[in-house]
Amino acid sequence: MNKRQLLQSFLAASALCLGLGTAHAQTPIKFQLDWRFEGPAALFLHPAAKGYFKGAGLDVAIDAGNGSGGTVTRVASGAYDMGFADMAALMEFHANNPDSPNKPVAVMMVYNNTPASVMALKKSGITKPADLTGKKLGAPVFDAGRRAFPIFAKANGVGAVSWTAMDPTLRETMLMRGDIDAITGFTFTSLLNLEARGAKASDVVVLPYPDYGVKLYGNVIIASPKLIKENPAAVKAFLTAFAKGAAEVISNPAVAIESVKARDGIIDSKLETRRLQLAIDTVINSPDARAEGFGAINPGRLSLMASQVSDAFNTKTRVSADAVWNGTLLPPAAQLNILHK
Repeated sequence: MNKRQLLQSFLAASALCLGLGTAHAQTPIKFQLDWRFEGPAALFLHPAAKGYFKGAGLDVAIDAGNGSGGTVTRVASGAYDMGFADMAALMEFHANNPDSPNKPVAVMMVYNNTPASVMALKKSGITKPADLTGKKLGAPVFDAGRRAFPIFAKANGVGAVSWTAMDPTLRETMLMRGDIDAITGFTFTSLLNLEARGAKASDVVVLPYPDYGVKLYGNVIIASPKLIKENPAAVKAFLTAFAKGAAEVISNPAVAIESVKARDGIIDSKLETRRLQLAIDTVINSPDARAEGFGAINPGRLSLMASQVSDAFNTKTRVSADAVWNGTLLPPAAQLNILHK
């Protein structure tokens, strides 16, 4: 080989090594959703499909979930690095497991308002919260709306009610059959499930918690304190890539649903686009979210929620608002300016 050939060989080998090094530099992140691959999952599946996480140096694996409580527990156990879960479920875990060494922390607000609501059929005669007194309500025992119902009841003067527990797949069916008078659930889940079982939207009375004095926060992105301590840059990179993808999801839900369809081919794209749009309109791009800023929280409001959850959930210890939230890794405000009227 002459000098020129040697130099070309050296440069080629160096490029190969650099390429391999870049591939190996991808930080693995195991991420657990709160629920199945439905419309709102596009918030995470879209940036993954677009390569935004990989572009940020992350190898993110996203798994479906079966409830916020399970997500919090799995991140606490170390099985997952990050997740998407209801803030109330996170608070409950903190207060009931004060000695847990790896209590997850919320690092970004996504659902600025709780999606929980009470839903009934108009033929029941229920039109306002006070009408629920003495009625039979139904929901899974772990349902966020059911757990927070004492807060809703106190805010609206609702008297005693009776509860029927069931599997999530039976909740809307039992309401349609008349086995129960009303249900609690996420509006964008149960309302569309009722329609799928033959109800018209005009036949359903929806009493959203935020509209009736219950200003609880909803779902947040959580991370393990181990990851935050050992690799804060990875958490920040995740949140930055997520915000970039979320902006596109909010602007064009129908396109974003394609990434959900790619993960679960049997979903009804039209239905899930409606579900995603309903989530955007009610809890993501809400007036409260626009006032506080996407991703952020109001400290006073978070403290009030901590007190309300402590009382309603009858936790072992009082919830500390400071312990459940870490906003230091959020992207700059300009990158979080993704909401619009």
